Amino acid sequence: MDHKDYYAILGVDRKAGDKEIKKAYRKLARRHHPDVNAEDETSKEKFLEINEAHQVLSDPEKRRQYDQFGPQWQQHRQAADFNRDKRTSAGRNHTYRSVNPENFEQFFGAGGNSDYFESYLFGRAGRQSRSRQGTDLEHSVQLTLGEAFHGAKRMLEWEDGRKIDAKIPRGVKTGSRVRLKGQGDPGIGGGPPGDLYLTIDILPDERMQRDNNDLKSTVEVDLFTMLLGGKLSVAGIDRTVKLDIPPETRNKRIFRLKGLGMPDINQQDQFGDLYVTVEAILPQKLTAGEKDLVEQWRNMR
Repeated sequence: MDHKDYYAILGVDRKAGDKEIKKAYRKLARRHHPDVNAEDETSKEKFLEINEAHQVLSDPEKRRQYDQFGPQWQQHRQAADFNRDKRTSAGRNHTYRSVNPENFEQFFGAGGNSDYFESYLFGRAGRQSRSRQGTDLEHSVQLTLGEAFHGAKRMLEWEDGRKIDAKIPRGVKTGSRVRLKGQGDPGIGGGPPGDLYLTIDILPDERMQRDNNDLKSTVEVDLFTMLLGGKLSVAGIDRTVKLDIPPETRNKRIFRLKGLGMPDINQQDQFGDLYVTVEAILPQKLTAGEKDLVEQWRNMR
């Protein structure tokens, strides 16, 4: 039997960790999956080879024996199993039974690629009857606050070259999960593809903070406007508005601008509010004349 270099098959170094091995396996398995390359017999054989390599290298004990004994690792494993069974089977009665597709699933798990092997062991009909949905995928996406307000698009590209034009609705928050139906891994045995879930992370904004669908900002106002009143330009998330400052406004007063917050992800025509805190800015570097005026004013009070 020819020796198979499982590391070369997956394209990883012999010192590769579990995550690197799994990543390489997923990339190659998706590329050579029989449902993607139905007419390519070479890809089918390659898929079986990739799966075999993954089954060995993802199992710590099998990998240890493979690394230690090389081409003879399976013979050594079989000999060890035989000796173990010989020592423990004395005095026992054994019952053997045939294995059908349902039992086969118990050995290899409900997920993975067991359906593909059923087509070899139990025939094409067995494979068709065991079709399953593809695996769901997760992906993180970072957005600015402005993108979360307006909605955004992202072009996602997987390692196998597949591209997805993802549309993200407006109103999403940090932690929101956006479902893209049918954009996950291909189905097994003719089953439907899985879904892709985008986990949203909203980047900090220098101008304002978000509290659910409300926005909060702080603006500086000169002392004279705070005392005498006036109009103030306030930047919202999507527009600039005029805010009326009444005379004798106290420092750190909060103004509510209704409907100038974030859209509700579930009710796109509903918006939160913008809360603006005004902070008085005292004049600096007063001239002698200005100081005299302030002194006179203080004496008048």
